[in-house]
Amino acid sequence: MTTKEANEIQEVDYLDKRRAALEEIDNAKFDWFHIRACLVAGTGFFMDAYDIFAVNFASAMLGYVYFAHQNNTVPNNIDLGLKVSASIGTLLGQLIFGWMADRLGRKRMYGIELMIIIVATLGSSVSGDGYAVTVCGTIMFWRVILGFGIGGDYPLSAIITSEFANKKNRGAMMAAVFAMQGFGILAAAIVALIVVASFKNRIQDDVTSIDYCWRLVLGIGALPGLVALYFRLTVPESPRYTMDIERDINQASQDITTVLSTGKYKEREVDEPVVRIDVPKSSWADFGKYFGKWKNGKILVGTAVSWFALDVAFYGIGLNNSIILNAIGFSNDPDPYTSLKNIAVGNIIISAMGTVPGYWFTVLFVDRWGRKTIQLMGFTVLTILFIVVGAAYHQIKNASIALFIVFFTLLQFFLNFGPNTTTFIVPGEVFPTRYRSTGHGISAASGKLGAIIAQVGFSKLKDIGGKNEFVPQLLLIFSAWMFIGLLSSLLIPETKGLSLEELSNEDLFPKEEKEKKERN
Repeated sequence: MTTKEANEIQEVDYLDKRRAALEEIDNAKFDWFHIRACLVAGTGFFMDAYDIFAVNFASAMLGYVYFAHQNNTVPNNIDLGLKVSASIGTLLGQLIFGWMADRLGRKRMYGIELMIIIVATLGSSVSGDGYAVTVCGTIMFWRVILGFGIGGDYPLSAIITSEFANKKNRGAMMAAVFAMQGFGILAAAIVALIVVASFKNRIQDDVTSIDYCWRLVLGIGALPGLVALYFRLTVPESPRYTMDIERDINQASQDITTVLSTGKYKEREVDEPVVRIDVPKSSWADFGKYFGKWKNGKILVGTAVSWFALDVAFYGIGLNNSIILNAIGFSNDPDPYTSLKNIAVGNIIISAMGTVPGYWFTVLFVDRWGRKTIQLMGFTVLTILFIVVGAAYHQIKNASIALFIVFFTLLQFFLNFGPNTTTFIVPGEVFPTRYRSTGHGISAASGKLGAIIAQVGFSKLKDIGGKNEFVPQLLLIFSAWMFIGLLSSLLIPETKGLSLEELSNEDLFPKEEKEKKERN
């Protein structure tokens, strides 16, 4: 036997070992390890959503403390800065952490982003006013850093969950991780209500006591991160990363067996031989070659554009709930305590009836109906709902505030039982291991670009013709973006029931596939 023939046999053995290792992950029984992975990743998303949407309440509270001379309302430009600053940081974090997780490993990056979030959350809650910088300017500074950490959580949590999940439950696992956002949004409203109620007497005696309220609302957001930090730092490295990027087939096989049976990770001994498998390696040239093929490039276009379109509407209304509730007359009470309480109650109703159920309907149906089906369904319904609410805005508002909240709740429901969840899931499945985190980061960053544009647009356009008079037209603009999201979703594949390797559009088992075709 020649050396060449021996190497070919050895390579086939390694490919067989790789196939067996991947099948062990894909066909693993759903057990405590998978639940633990969802809880560890989901806690981060709970915290992310809490921190992002708590600014809804903080902005309203800041108006009473620092802008009493401006009708107790934070000026538009400052309100915009408070809400868009985190999105700017998130966009950068998604791109940078997405790339670094493919270069340096999922395990090495996981936990770092959570530490950034914790520090920035606490920093924003103790921001102060001074001669050189205002309290709102300091909060914006910390929220850019906060957003950078949150941005890292998107690709890392998505990829770690997808790479450890089995084929049967992968969609539900990823959806469950993302669904913790709903509880985070709801928790922010509940905490705001509790804090405001606790300070009721002090607020009625001295409105500046609200300064305690917004600090508590923001600062409490650090607590979930402190609970989850240890588990983030001890999460095992993804065997797919070890196998396909570090190219160590023996270590990956050992990790799969160890992790699935014990939930723990065993480091390779220093003197233990490394057996490397020949699989494609990441590089800028390879990146261009892979995504330069239309069958691969169109998927990245589809995930990026659909997420962009979704976030235009999701953040356009999500971070402006208090403004919309005020515009329909639900929270514009002259008494500060009553107004803040109504903002919190309105958000609790919308979150409890629309946001949270929407996420968990996706968890329930995503592995039955498929990701693409739910995404197309969601964008279609949202296009119709935004047209109805935008075109009949004044009629609905004048007929009944309760009716308007019902429509608004339906919007939140189908945002989450629809593209808000699936645009997170699909990019974590459709790219090869060496670009999975990068691809997810690019797609997510595209979404945050949409969020930034929506925030700037909402802030600059909503008062055309009078205070909040342009809101109906903005809702119609959001309907157009939902239709664009619907069209771009046609570019993505259905990922239900397929392995990550099947979805990567790469044939790493050419000999086996050839033999299979010959037998058929």
